[in-house]
Amino acid sequence: MTAFLIWLLLLFFCWPLALLALVLYPIVWVVLLPFRIVGITVDGVFRLLAAIILLPVRVLRGPPRRAA
Repeated sequence: MTAFLIWLLLLFFCWPLALLALVLYPIVWVVLLPFRIVGITVDGVFRLLAAIILLPVRVLRGPPRRAA
């Protein structure tokens, strides 16, 4: 919502720049999409490594205790 309000202000003050931003936004989104996919993959790998490293601690700790 904030981005839309900022775009409306830009449209009011400088409409050619606002229209250029409106046209370029999808292009920039498509260009940045591979970086987002790589970021999600790297995050998944780090979470997997953390789970593998912390697995012995979780096994030795035993099952969680239930509150009485």
